[in-house]
Amino acid sequence: MKYPIQLGLVILLIGHVWLPGYLQAGTSNPPEGDLFLLENVPYLEKESLQNIKEDHVLTVLRYTSGGAYEEVTENIKWRSSNPSVAKIDKQGSLSLKKSGRTKLTVSSGTNKDSIILDVDEDQASLTPVEGNGYAMIDRALKEMTLEEKIGQMMMPDYRTSNGENVTKMNEDIKKEIQDHHVGGTILFSENVESTEQTVDLVQDYKETPDKFGMLVTIDQEGGIVTRLQEGTDLPGNMAIGAADSDELAQQAGSVLGAELASLGINMNLAPVMDVNNNPDNPVIGVRSFGENPVRVGELGNAYAAGLQENNIAAIAKHFPGHGDTSMDSHIGLPEVPHDRERLFDVELVPFLAAQDKEMDAIMTAHVTFPNIDDTVVSSREDGSDIALPATLSKKVLSGLMREEMGFEGVVMTDAMNMEAINTHFEPVDAAIRTINAGTDIVLMPVGLPDVYDGVLEAVETGAIKQERIDEAVKRILLLKMNRGIFAQESPPDRSELKKDALAVVGSEEHQKIEQNIAEQSITVVKNNDNILPLKADSEQVVTVIDSSTSSIEEEVVADTQTGSPLADEINSRAATSHHIELEPDQHSLSKEDTAKVEESDVLIISSMTSTSDERTDDNPNMMLFNQLIDMYDIPVIGVGIRNPYDLSGYEKADAYVAQYGFQDASFAATGRVLFGEVAPQGHLPVSIPAADGTVLYPQGHGLTFNIEKSE
Repeated sequence: MKYPIQLGLVILLIGHVWLPGYLQAGTSNPPEGDLFLLENVPYLEKESLQNIKEDHVLTVLRYTSGGAYEEVTENIKWRSSNPSVAKIDKQGSLSLKKSGRTKLTVSSGTNKDSIILDVDEDQASLTPVEGNGYAMIDRALKEMTLEEKIGQMMMPDYRTSNGENVTKMNEDIKKEIQDHHVGGTILFSENVESTEQTVDLVQDYKETPDKFGMLVTIDQEGGIVTRLQEGTDLPGNMAIGAADSDELAQQAGSVLGAELASLGINMNLAPVMDVNNNPDNPVIGVRSFGENPVRVGELGNAYAAGLQENNIAAIAKHFPGHGDTSMDSHIGLPEVPHDRERLFDVELVPFLAAQDKEMDAIMTAHVTFPNIDDTVVSSREDGSDIALPATLSKKVLSGLMREEMGFEGVVMTDAMNMEAINTHFEPVDAAIRTINAGTDIVLMPVGLPDVYDGVLEAVETGAIKQERIDEAVKRILLLKMNRGIFAQESPPDRSELKKDALAVVGSEEHQKIEQNIAEQSITVVKNNDNILPLKADSEQVVTVIDSSTSSIEEEVVADTQTGSPLADEINSRAATSHHIELEPDQHSLSKEDTAKVEESDVLIISSMTSTSDERTDDNPNMMLFNQLIDMYDIPVIGVGIRNPYDLSGYEKADAYVAQYGFQDASFAATGRVLFGEVAPQGHLPVSIPAADGTVLYPQGHGLTFNIEKSE
């Protein structure tokens, strides 16, 4: 797989290009301290060198010990041999002047490197110097120790330390990273309290390794999977699927990418490329773009492009597909029973599309695929026979992904502490199995020191081949090089980093995109007798009845006036409104709440289910909703806060609106749609089943209305 280098300006050379002595002599190992331009590196996609933009900044690296290299920004000088064609400032930033050629040279005393820039009326391009000395990844693999290589493959999390959330580096973590040569880490909400604190923590991680840059990653999908405590709170993927816009998907990725990059984070565990064709799926659901495999691939690729334009590595997940499961792999071991033909028709379609667009990495699924790999192993829990999960399957990762599909990027496991793996496999055994299967990065190994030592011993005894380690590390170093992830000779000024981050994270521009996605996603699925839109200036009494809140929603309601974001939206518009909040086991109303209902002209019932069990007839809240619909001659409007499938729990509601998530912008957009301030634009990205399993509303369905009705 070729990786696109992120370039902006084109350089062209006039005449003879200066070559370092080791290149002229044909030797492969340049001396320590020698400089080279990243743009000269042979591993990178050269087509991107043909579209260099104004203000592109060239990247300078320096060889250090043990085959390592670091980025250099200070004590170097730049020169353009023909300033009338292009100038280059002391930061290595290009300024194009006129058509022609020039040679760009960087030097630090006796060490220097050059590259050619061609400029014409329509474009500028760089012509790299060729030579063995630029093959630094091959050199690194020759000179790295086995211990260093294994460390590159480990990505632990440090959520807590000594019983406290890790919000700053401590000596124990620093020592573990250095002792085990750790190549990356993942952040969680426990680690990110504020923008400025996150900048400090990320820089601490980046400055801890002494040889190679560090992957600092996060799960910032948007929607229900959001780790940052501050910043833009984007609607999730299914909302984007409802808006059905590649442009909005790209904008979402760009917003997330810009905010993560400003914090120093360089990889996002997104996009989700699972096809959610199972309404009973408890873990993917609204994290998916929908049930149409082609659109999932297109929207996922657009989202990834937004990340990558900010130099954030994107990772498609969860291969070969977690969309058609009825179990959460965090708590159990799901199965996808489909055959190869079905997988290539549905589940694999988005991943094939991602491969065509050169996705940086793919994350594995802790899901069994018995029609791909029917290997049976014994569970460590009770000795029972279980199928081998895709994460540990060579037939899936090496056979299907690498050989059949031809993916050449990095392969990362899902978190190895999830019960689908940790319940059934010893941590060291699981790590050895997944590496032998074809994994490059082991995410969140259970007990890093033991897993690290176990993998080291496995290589030394031949249980893992050295070649398997080398090919994994080469992919990791190539990803880091492509995304500009290097050890830094001179760490950046943190005060400037914080200033930039504060300007980017949660910016007004980003909030406008957030609002636009939310408004275009809200879907009116049902609207009997044109109940919608409601009229804000009418004398109608509107009562909002919220189903029991989950722990996730409790975080959302903390700053509301009524205890309900939806009720707040109604209260700000209706002449008279009431709010009723149900308990999880509540199937009847108090006398006081019954009086509120009987006074009402309109009832709005809101639900926020995450599993199909919460939508059944015997669920207390659903039972109550249906009783209200049957007992009173009052129009009932249902709002599915999270899953659009909620309508199957109260099919007789007169109207139904799908919101796809509990972001502030989504609640605000629902309020505007309900009262006709904006016309609904969304369409279902998934089909909604009836209680008997038939299709109640198909994928692509969506109603609108004339907003003049509300005037």
